[in-house]
Amino acid sequence: MRTQVAIVGAGPSGMLLSHLLEREGVESVVLEARSEDYVASRVRAGVLESSSVDLLRQVGLGDRLEREGLHHGGIVLAWPGERHRVDFVDLVERGVWVYGQTELQKDLIQARRAAGQQVEYEVSGTSIHDVHTDRPLVSFVDAAGVAQRLDADVVVGCDGSHGPSPAAVTDRRTWGRTYPFAWLGVLADVEPSTDELIYAWHPEGFALHSMRSETVSRFYLQVSPDEDLAAWSDDRIWAALAARLGDEPGGWSLRTGPIREKSILPMRSHVTAPLRHGRLFLAGDAGHVVPPTGAKGLNLAIADVGLLAPALSAMLRRGDSGLADTYSDRALRRVWRCTQFSWWMTMMLHRHGDDFDAALQLSQLRWVTASRAGAQGLAENYAGLPLEL
Repeated sequence: MRTQVAIVGAGPSGMLLSHLLEREGVESVVLEARSEDYVASRVRAGVLESSSVDLLRQVGLGDRLEREGLHHGGIVLAWPGERHRVDFVDLVERGVWVYGQTELQKDLIQARRAAGQQVEYEVSGTSIHDVHTDRPLVSFVDAAGVAQRLDADVVVGCDGSHGPSPAAVTDRRTWGRTYPFAWLGVLADVEPSTDELIYAWHPEGFALHSMRSETVSRFYLQVSPDEDLAAWSDDRIWAALAARLGDEPGGWSLRTGPIREKSILPMRSHVTAPLRHGRLFLAGDAGHVVPPTGAKGLNLAIADVGLLAPALSAMLRRGDSGLADTYSDRALRRVWRCTQFSWWMTMMLHRHGDDFDAALQLSQLRWVTASRAGAQGLAENYAGLPLEL
């Protein structure tokens, strides 16, 4: 096979990149190790920054988001005896949208199918070759078990930190941190108990009340990285959520219902640089991973391909490599800003260390919620920075 851009990974970053490239007049082929159903059903991020939504609207992917997404003007920060709303709209004149990654993936699949995009699902043995030449290629075995070769002008890795794209790079530098806690994620068929996300600090550990729709709620509890999921019955989960979120008789109360899914999510930060190696470019989780506390992972992936698509168009259609040459540096400025914000949110809200650390966390929370300057810094980073800083 032959194409201009070979995209490894059919998640949101890979499919959005193919959509953006088509609008620039650049053809692509997408390769994916999993099935289409698996990719479409992965429960991941659910909060979109204002800049992400602006981009999706501009490229014709905002219709269902506008109809079914939930626009939020702020978040709630809570700790025992205290509950404070941080008003993003008042502070920075923009909010966020709650729209699950599964829903965005459905929109992307529908749009790419309508456009006749070639997506090869359930491929195996993917390997990337000759990235430091002007004729890179990707070898793989297709779903029928036939060995294939995809020649391209450019390869883009959108396949996550453990995919073949990062593995093809031997001269990269990496920075990372593994956190001493994890999240127990819960998806429940119950109406949300809040209009906006609640981030809660508690002596027993962090808790988050999020949502996916008007009838589906998403919750997270801080647990140990080696936590036994089987030890968490539904009753234990609801009791822990009620305690940590501040369920009080006569006040705010937590609605409970059937739990559809439980999972353990590790918490880590990881950045690799550069994001370009010859004719191989990295985007999304292939280049960086952030803890989910700051809701930045999906938004960083959208920002990466938002910068990369016009850069590849200029290089391949006009022979102008200026944007492609600076893609890594430009993308990493935003990556590091969001990595720092995600680390800051994570360390402020998760119980770790001793009582001294806990007192510092509570002091930080009081400052953020009492100081307009503190609240504005949180709002600016959470609601979304420009695609390019």
